[in-house]
Amino acid sequence: MRDVYVIGVGMTKFGKHMDKNMKALAAEATNTALKHAGITKEQLQLAVVGNAYQGLVTGQESIRGQVVLRAMGIGNIPVTNVENACCSSATALQVAWMDIALGLHDVGLVLGMEKMFMDDREKRLKLFSASADVEIVEQLVAAMKADAERKRQAAEARGEKKDEKKDEKKTKGGSAFMEIYAMGTRLHMDKYGLTQRQLAVVSAKNHNNSVHNPYAQYQKPFTVEEVLAAPLIAYPLTLPMCSPVGDGAAAVILCSKEYVKKLGVSKPVKILATVLGSGMDRGFDDPDIGERLSKIAYEKAGVGPEDIDVCEFHDASAFGEVLQTESLGFCPRGEGGLFAEQGHSALGGKLPINPSGGLESKGHPVGATGAGQITELVWQLRGEAGGRQVENARIALAENGGGNIGIEEASMVITILQADF
Repeated sequence: MRDVYVIGVGMTKFGKHMDKNMKALAAEATNTALKHAGITKEQLQLAVVGNAYQGLVTGQESIRGQVVLRAMGIGNIPVTNVENACCSSATALQVAWMDIALGLHDVGLVLGMEKMFMDDREKRLKLFSASADVEIVEQLVAAMKADAERKRQAAEARGEKKDEKKDEKKTKGGSAFMEIYAMGTRLHMDKYGLTQRQLAVVSAKNHNNSVHNPYAQYQKPFTVEEVLAAPLIAYPLTLPMCSPVGDGAAAVILCSKEYVKKLGVSKPVKILATVLGSGMDRGFDDPDIGERLSKIAYEKAGVGPEDIDVCEFHDASAFGEVLQTESLGFCPRGEGGLFAEQGHSALGGKLPINPSGGLESKGHPVGATGAGQITELVWQLRGEAGGRQVENARIALAENGGGNIGIEEASMVITILQADF
């Protein structure tokens, strides 16, 4: 197997892009990455494109990658389309990595892209639900509706009059997928003593990081108190603790070591490991997918948790960051909230996590999320992250979870990168 390097990255700002279609977003990210790498589109030998929801949103199926790449004049090369929920483009990275590592090609494009914004809010929320077992989601939605009706009837029986305006301020319509996250969070709280305030610390930290990220969907700072006072989505998760719906694209240029030498790249970033795994049926106390997969990734990379300088975690909710801090071996089980509360995961802490702002504020255009994480970490390792730069970062880790079945992610990719200069 040959060594594989990242030599260029690029991304759009994540957010609401009603004036841009998928072709425009993909072109912006790809052209930026090509320029960053110092190559032209004519030099690309393969492309792997990650996308999750365009079949549901626009009806575009089967040849999504070919459609957007041909529109920017990229054709006559192998194009592979990858759909793997929230880790679609992280999986695409692994596919391209394998191709180049095996010696089939020398330089390729990894593109992650997604259009999720639409006027139909109900349809938007259903996009995330499609990344879980739909039968279980339907049962959960039915149970949520039945519970709400029981509460309404009980209130009427007590002679209480519902204050619709007051209730609207207290809660903001969530989704079945966030309720799944919330149930996992509550289980963790009951077993280990995780507090809602510790979740708010994570959320505030990430939102404050995003102030320094011009590509983030939201760049508004939050205090812990403001996060706690925000509308409730599903207890204990308030609105700022949850990732938003958004559009965006991110691109990564990979190449062989021989191609790095040919180009004379000054700041190549080596892929030490990229590992894909799937969830499994397990007991609550058994090792979860993050713990199982990270052990494989560390072994392949030849490093341990103590060697990692900066991380990007899949914090679709603030609890996601807490859980992965524990599962990936950065603190003991049950102490992820305390790790954040003590400032260890903040910029300047011993292990900065989500300096980009994470999914909570950078945004989560599902198919683009994995490539977006890699883009951020490459900037970090090359010293190009501006006001959110982690000092002396040499080794970075990205954890990108995808979907949900049972009590853990349906799939996950863990990638470890190293500045090789």
